[in-house]
Amino acid sequence: MKCTIRLSGGGLAVLATQAIRRMRGGAQGHLMLASDGNPYVVKFQNNPQHIRVLANELLATRLAEAVGLSVPATEVVEVTDWLIQNSKELVLHFGQSQEPCRAGLHFGSRLVGGLMPGLVVDYLPEDRLVEVKNLTEFAGMLVIDKWTCNSNGRQAVFHKKLREKRYIAMFIDQGYCFNAGEWEFVDAPLRGVYARNLVYRGVTGWESFEPWLGRVQELDPQKIWSIAETVPPEWYGGNLAEMEMLVEQLLKRRELIPELITHFRESSRGPFPNWMKSETMAMNRQFPEPGWADTVSGQIM
Repeated sequence: MKCTIRLSGGGLAVLATQAIRRMRGGAQGHLMLASDGNPYVVKFQNNPQHIRVLANELLATRLAEAVGLSVPATEVVEVTDWLIQNSKELVLHFGQSQEPCRAGLHFGSRLVGGLMPGLVVDYLPEDRLVEVKNLTEFAGMLVIDKWTCNSNGRQAVFHKKLREKRYIAMFIDQGYCFNAGEWEFVDAPLRGVYARNLVYRGVTGWESFEPWLGRVQELDPQKIWSIAETVPPEWYGGNLAEMEMLVEQLLKRRELIPELITHFRESSRGPFPNWMKSETMAMNRQFPEPGWADTVSGQIM
């Protein structure tokens, strides 16, 4: 039977029932089984990065989910004192010292593939990466990362069932959105982007960012506020004014997304090689005179 705990904001938390193992990563998340029968990667309030990482994870992941991107299901997970005291692995390491994980409400991201996955990897060679079923979603996730000022590189894992040949990308680790614990927007062209340009090869113009760009820009403000209300106040020190300011900035930043993507497009990475080609082809169709397109192409490059 699913056991849930009602939060002060009216939401529900699932109860952690078993600690399984520590996961990789700077936040030192732990894989835990919860009362709803699902395994979660749980990030604790006293993680080595910042308590706001939990708020960032929940808010940014649910915003991405709201516009139709492939992200794990998220929950607020209650971990009891009893479970911590009876699970010796529930500790966090800080250099040469360590401390127990804190009891209370924590962020849970459902484990991609579950406890018995067909196959889950965090790296694919180029010949397999280019065949990922939802490769176009990397452009959609770029919209979210630029909107939320993800100060980390874009993280993704790839999963498939045993009998399937092609993988699906799942976008994870939104903890450094809003510039991690700073809750400020310090934009830079190469922030929040995936390390390999191959995932952006299919971008040929602004149409490649649809439907996600349009969905973000048209997202009902009340939907954004309602997502923010699901974040437990203790994850941001109970300062509601700061959360309100964050959401208000998000609402204003929606109109900046094309400009932020353009800065990435014009960066030294050269992430969208086929965008240039599509524009040149359009110019050739519009101005077929000999030599004209070559001049324009030279000016663009």
